[in-house]
Amino acid sequence: QIVETGGGTVQRGESLNLSCVVNITDFQRREMAWFRQVPGKQREFVARITVSDSPNYGPIMTRRLTISRHDSKKTVYLRIRNLQPEDSGVYYCNIPRLVNWQWEGGDYWGQGTQVTVVA
Repeated sequence: QIVETGGGTVQRGESLNLSCVVNITDFQRREMAWFRQVPGKQREFVARITVSDSPNYGPIMTRRLTISRHDSKKTVYLRIRNLQPEDSGVYYCNIPRLVNWQWEGGDYWGQGTQVTVVA
């Protein structure tokens, strides 16, 4: 089960802390990642964190992101700073896999959490 929370409607320039609980038994042995989907576009990679807490950020919002994890809570976090209207979308977390040099998620997705940034 994957449950994302923390989204909402914010003003330009504000920050949000997204959380995602991934209820699997081997969470601590899994890399985790965040993805974003905006209407009319494919889901895109945002950030990834390894089992040793090393972050890897995608080409979008790079300098405004912090990904982290708490293994005992089976939770991965994403902090987004200085939000802009173009950051709006539904944010999902998943276990990442590399497909044709692109990070993608698995077959099962949670409901995501909606982020809306107003100017």
